[in-house]
Amino acid sequence: MSIYDLIHETFLSVTNNKVRSSLTILGIVVGIASVILMVSIGQGSQAAITSSIEAAGSNLLIVQPGGRTSGAFGGGGGFGGGSSTGLTSADVGIIETLPGAATVAPQTSGRYALSTPGASVNISVTGVGQNFQTVKAIETSEGVFISDDDIKSATKVVVLGPTAVTDLFAEGVDPLGAKVRINGINFTVVGVSKSKGGTSFGNADEVAYIPMSTMQRYLSGSDEISLINVEAATAAQMDTVKTEITDALMSAHHITDSTKADFSVMSQADILSTASTITGTFTLLLAAISGISLLVGGIGIMNMMLTTVTERTREIGLRKAIGARPQDITMQFLAEAVTLCLVGGIIGITFGWGGSAIISATKILTTVVSMQAIGLAVGVCAGIGIVFGYYPARRASKLDPIEALRYQ
Repeated sequence: MSIYDLIHETFLSVTNNKVRSSLTILGIVVGIASVILMVSIGQGSQAAITSSIEAAGSNLLIVQPGGRTSGAFGGGGGFGGGSSTGLTSADVGIIETLPGAATVAPQTSGRYALSTPGASVNISVTGVGQNFQTVKAIETSEGVFISDDDIKSATKVVVLGPTAVTDLFAEGVDPLGAKVRINGINFTVVGVSKSKGGTSFGNADEVAYIPMSTMQRYLSGSDEISLINVEAATAAQMDTVKTEITDALMSAHHITDSTKADFSVMSQADILSTASTITGTFTLLLAAISGISLLVGGIGIMNMMLTTVTERTREIGLRKAIGARPQDITMQFLAEAVTLCLVGGIIGITFGWGGSAIISATKILTTVVSMQAIGLAVGVCAGIGIVFGYYPARRASKLDPIEALRYQ
């Protein structure tokens, strides 16, 4: 059988029963679109988290109380605060004496209710110490940031993230100088931070910054510190500084066994590695779930082809009687199955790509459609056609021509 004949016969067979072919293709469309959409959501979340971590500051080390799992990715300009206690201003002073620690910026974080006469919202509030703005590379779009004098005097001032401003103030209202109540206490807005963007795991713009001393005195009622941000002079010194901090704090806390340390030190590389592992597993899970629909679509292909073989038994017998070889029959039915899968795959890729673009445009989630995902989708389509089409094709090729011609 020539290539032209094979293409012609495949086209006729697929288009002869349009409803059945369309329903079979639909199963593949749903499966492929689901896989691309789910993978794009996973990859988009990974990219957004990575960008957020990298934007937090360069050559950054995070010292937090408790074990390595006590922190969390989140807003507030940092990576959350552990619920465990163990860091104080004395620890900040110790770290500041280390030769490799170029800049040290403590912070304390918590979620509090913020309100204005017209709105109320519960967001992350970060109490910032000296050098916080430098270490976290925070800029203001309006007004000023928290000053060292504000921190020393425990002034009741606040810098709001752009999302917090939108939540608390009506459009067109200038927030500078306005009063915002945090946990029932009046604060004066002195600045608005520039947008850093948000992810499905947290919004770095939905945050309020106040002096750390103010937060400890009026909100938390404790001198405990959630995190200590330490910036090394160069990237090459990161490991050295990390070791210096660990040794110094273990000595100060009178700890000899590192496994019993009441603090942890994480670098950006550690955080990125953890985030990549989590989002990678998340992406794999989403792809596996959506892959079930591909399996169902493949079973639909096999079911249709088996039905087609039964309906065309006499035709197959006639073809074999006039000289068609078993491999010709196999190729004919296999080509039909692969064609159905590829057509469904192309439509599914279009819908998956379009759906990802729509989700990104609505700002609900961040999505990234990679060429690897599309290539995988095309490969899966062809694979499904071959795997689920081979058995019906092979069965057709083995039909006895005499028995097939007698089939009613």
